[in-house]
Amino acid sequence: MGKNRQLKEAKVSEIKEKMEKAQGIIFAQYQGLTVEEDTVLRSKLREAGVEYKVYKNTLTTLAAKELGLGEIESVLQGPLSVAFGYEDPTAPARILNDFAKDHKKLELKGGIVQGEIFDVDKVKQLATIPPKEVLIAKLLGSFKAPLSNLAYLLNAIKENKESEEA
Repeated sequence: MGKNRQLKEAKVSEIKEKMEKAQGIIFAQYQGLTVEEDTVLRSKLREAGVEYKVYKNTLTTLAAKELGLGEIESVLQGPLSVAFGYEDPTAPARILNDFAKDHKKLELKGGIVQGEIFDVDKVKQLATIPPKEVLIAKLLGSFKAPLSNLAYLLNAIKENKESEEA
């Protein structure tokens, strides 16, 4: 077997492994970004725990087909970057979408979230979902508010009875 073929097979298995591990994968066309813009984008993604790579579309397609995600092939056209979100499936979409608002050269193309293929519109909808920590905080806040109100009410009743007895 040729050395070139071995390298390609190793790259396909690397991509496949990342795709299996990732909860959210977003594909974006990056052509036209300056080095400075790309550096800023990579920094933001890294801070959020998102891995950002550029792979050949043919190798990415082979990896996707091995995972039963061959339908993503229609998205894999032209020079694309791939953002892998391992912890938060919404993080890659959110960061890339926010960055694309200020940098028109970056264009979202689609993605795979928890094994489901997303078109551009679904990716943009996904980008509007707040981070997991924010959602948990909101949920806990919604639990806490009624309990706090109940505590205040019981305390007011107690104080009212004490003032009547005095």
